[in-house]
Amino acid sequence: LFTPSSNLSSSHFSRVPRFWVRTRNVSTMKLQYIVVFLLGALVFSAFADDSDAESDSIEASDTASVEEDIGKSREGSRTDDEAVEREEEAIQLDGLSVSEMKQLRESAEKHEFQAEVNRMMKLIINSLYRNKEIFLRELISNASDALDKIRFLSLTDKSALGDTPDLTIKIKADKENHVLHVTDTGIGMTRNDLINNLGTIAKSGTSEFLAKLQDADSDRSMSELIGQFGVGFYSSFLVSDTVVVTSKHNDDKQHIWTSDSAEFSVAEDPRGDTLGRGTTVSLQLKEEAHDFLEAETLKDLVKKYSQFINFPIYLWTSKTETVEEPLEEEEEEEPAKKEGEEDKEEPKEGEEEDEVKVEEEKEEEKKAKTKSVEKTVWDWELVNQSKPIWTRNIKDITDEEYDEFYKSFTKEADPPLAKTHFTAEGEVTFKSILFVPKAAPTGMFQEYGKKTDFIKMYVRRVFITSDFEEMMPKYLQFVRGVVDSDDLPLNVSRETLQQHKLLKVIRKKLVRKALDMIKKMEGTDYMEKFWPEFGTNMKLGVIEDHTNRTRLAKLLRFQSSHDSKELTSLAEYVERMKEKQEQIFFVAGQNREELEHSPFVERLLKKGYEVLFLTEPVDEYAIQSLPEFDGKKFQNVAKEGLKLGDETEKAKEKQEALEKKFENLTKWLKENALKDLIEKAVVSNRLTDSPCALVASSYGWSGNMERIMKAQAYAQQKDPTSNYYMNQKKTLEINPRHPLVKKLLEKVDVDEEDSTAADLARVMFETAVLRSGYSLQDSSDFASRIERMLRLSMNVDLEEKIEEEEEEEEEEAAEEVSADEESDEEEPEPESGEGELPEEVAGDEEGEDAAGKDEL
Repeated sequence: LFTPSSNLSSSHFSRVPRFWVRTRNVSTMKLQYIVVFLLGALVFSAFADDSDAESDSIEASDTASVEEDIGKSREGSRTDDEAVEREEEAIQLDGLSVSEMKQLRESAEKHEFQAEVNRMMKLIINSLYRNKEIFLRELISNASDALDKIRFLSLTDKSALGDTPDLTIKIKADKENHVLHVTDTGIGMTRNDLINNLGTIAKSGTSEFLAKLQDADSDRSMSELIGQFGVGFYSSFLVSDTVVVTSKHNDDKQHIWTSDSAEFSVAEDPRGDTLGRGTTVSLQLKEEAHDFLEAETLKDLVKKYSQFINFPIYLWTSKTETVEEPLEEEEEEEPAKKEGEEDKEEPKEGEEEDEVKVEEEKEEEKKAKTKSVEKTVWDWELVNQSKPIWTRNIKDITDEEYDEFYKSFTKEADPPLAKTHFTAEGEVTFKSILFVPKAAPTGMFQEYGKKTDFIKMYVRRVFITSDFEEMMPKYLQFVRGVVDSDDLPLNVSRETLQQHKLLKVIRKKLVRKALDMIKKMEGTDYMEKFWPEFGTNMKLGVIEDHTNRTRLAKLLRFQSSHDSKELTSLAEYVERMKEKQEQIFFVAGQNREELEHSPFVERLLKKGYEVLFLTEPVDEYAIQSLPEFDGKKFQNVAKEGLKLGDETEKAKEKQEALEKKFENLTKWLKENALKDLIEKAVVSNRLTDSPCALVASSYGWSGNMERIMKAQAYAQQKDPTSNYYMNQKKTLEINPRHPLVKKLLEKVDVDEEDSTAADLARVMFETAVLRSGYSLQDSSDFASRIERMLRLSMNVDLEEKIEEEEEEEEEEAAEEVSADEESDEEEPEPESGEGELPEEVAGDEEGEDAAGKDEL
C-alpha cells in the first residue's frame, strides 16, 4: 500500500473522491505521492486509536490483577452495572434518579469554553491555591446580587416573586457524597444566561488577568488575583473538580449547567421545576477541600466575609435535642396490667366522681405513655445574625449598641474612647464607623508603619479585605472601624483597591473624620486618656501629613513656662502672647528642669514671656515641620533670629552703644582667641546671668537636635550630612553686663597677646558649649585647661610637678624574710637516719642561705 507503483492507472482511482479526479491532468508521479500521503495519514490515525485502546486494555488488565473483585473496579470492567455505579457516585442532586441523570447526559448540549477562558481556568486551578476559601465569598456575593435583582423587579412587578416570596441563601454540605450546595431564591438564569454568563468572560478583564498572572513573581502576588478581575464564579474550581449549576428563571424552564473546567454542557432539568425560582451551585469538592464540608468551617467563613449581607444566610446543621416519644405497644401493656390489678384490690367508690380528678388521671395516663429520647435534629440555622449597624439611621442607634458592636467587632473588653458614624457623599459614597480604643495597641511604635487590619473594607456589605497600607496614614493606625462602599466593584482585591482612584478620596475623608472625632473629645478625656496614649501619634502626624498639618497643630500639647503641671495648646499660648510679640518661643532639651535653667531663656522669663518646653525627642521635629500657627511663626530661642518685640528706640541705641564698646573684644575673639571655633562673636540680647552662650544658625542643629542625631541606632560614623551639621561653626553671644566679660575686655584692651586672657576666653567658650547643650570634641583638653585655671586661682606654680609615690621594696623584702623564718620554725626536724642530707649538700645550702641573708 505504501509502495508507489509505476503500473497504476486512472482506473485504479475510480473510487477516489471527485476533487482527486480533477487532478488527472497532473503528472502520474505527483498523483501517486498525494494518494500515498493521504492514505498513510488515515492509517496512522487508525493505528494511534488502536494503540490507545490497547493501552487502556493493558491498564485495565493490570488493575484487574490487583483487584479481588473485578466487577467493582472503575477501570477494569466496562459492564453496564459498573457504569450505573459510576453514575450513582456522581453529584447527587435532590430528586434526580440515575435514569434521569443518564437522560440528562444524553440530552445535554455540550459547549467548549472560549480559548481565553479555558486557558484562564487552567491557570486558576494549577496556580492559585492560596486563599482558596475565597470561593464561598464569591458564591454568596453572586447569590446576593441575584436576590437584589429580583427584589428590584418586584418593586414594579409584584408577580415576579410568585410562589417564592422568601429571599434567602441556603448552604448545605453533603458529607457522604462530598458535595457542597449553595442555593438562593434570586432571579435565576435562563438557558442563554447559563451559556453566556458562565461560558464567557469580558475579554478586557481576561486579558488583563492573564497578563497579570504571567507577570506575577510569587505565589503571594498570584493569590491576590482572585476576585480582582471578575472571575468570582470560576474560583469554585479551586476547591472542586465538577461544578453543577441548577437554575430556574421566571421566563424559562429549569436547566442544569455542568462543567469540569475543560468544557460545559447545558440541558433541561428532567426533574422539572423543583426550585420554583433561583439557582443552586453544587460543588464536587476535591479531597484536600473536604474541610469545607464541616459546619464550623462554613460558619467561620460566612461570619468572616458575609456576615453583613442584607439577606439571611442559612446553614443546614444538626443539634441534639431531648424529645418526648410515645411508648411502644409492649411497653404500654405492662403498666396497664398493673393498673388493672390495683383497681381490683381497691374498694368500689360511688358512681359520681369529681371531674377534676378524672382529668388529672387522664393527664397522668398521657404522661405515662411517652418517654424522653435524645435525637439528632437537622434544621436550617441562621448564620449572619449580626446586622450592619452602619447602614441604620444614626439617630436610631444607642450608645450601648455602638459599644456592643465595637466589642464584637474588635474583640476588646472595654468600650471605645470615642466614635464617629457618618455617610460620605460626593465623588464616592460610602458609610463608615470609626472608633478610638482606650489603650494603644501593644508594640505600636515597634511595628510603626507595618500593615494593620484595624480598618475593614466592605463592598455592598461583603468583606473584601483588611490588609490596607494606605487606607489610614501611619500615625492613625490605631483607629478601628469599617468602611462600606457601593461604588467600588465587588470583585476586587487589595492590590486593585490600592490603585483605585476612589481610594484616595475615601482615605482623605476618613482622615478628616478621624481628626474631627478626636477634636470633639471632651477636655478631660482628651488630656487624661487620649493624650498619654496617642500624643506621640499626633506629633508624628504633623511631620508626615502635610495636608492636615493645620488640623493636627490644634491637637498638640506641650509643657510651658506658664504652668508647671498642666500642658498647654498652641491656641492657648497665642491667646496669652504679649501685645507686640510676633513669635512663639520654644526651647528643646532632655527635661524641664534643665530647660528652666538654660541660658537661652534667662531674659525671656525675666521679662515675662512664655516659653514652650519641648522635652520629648519628637517635639523639635514636629515644631520644625510647622511653618506657623495662627499667623505666628515659631522661634527656637537657641538659634539666631530672636526678637522680643518690646524694643524701643532708646533700647536700640543702648544696644548699639554696647556693641561699639565691646567691638574690640568681639573682634579679638573671632580673629585670635577662638579663630577656628566660632563663626562670629556678638553682644547678646538674650542673656542676663550667664557670661556667654553658643547660638546655632537659623538652619543649623540645636544642641538637643545634635544629641538626638548622635543617639540614632543606625547613624553612620562618617555620614557627610551629619558631619556637615555637627561641624558648622556657631555664634558666640557674650553678656556685656557680666563681670568676667568686662574683665576680659580690660585685659584685651591692655594686651591682646595676654595668655591669661586667651585661656579665660577658651574656658568661657567651652563652658558655653556645654551649657548650650552641645558636646565637646576634646574633653581631655578641656580638663587640662580647667586644671590650669585652678592652679592660678590657688597660687600653685604651673610648673610644679606631682609628687612621686615612694617605693616600698625594703618593707616588702623584710616581710618576705620574716615569712621565711616562720616557715623554718614550723618545719619538723628529721629523725636520725631518715631524710638527712649529705654533709656536703647541707653545707652548700647553709652557705647559700648565709649569702642570701647578707644580700638582704
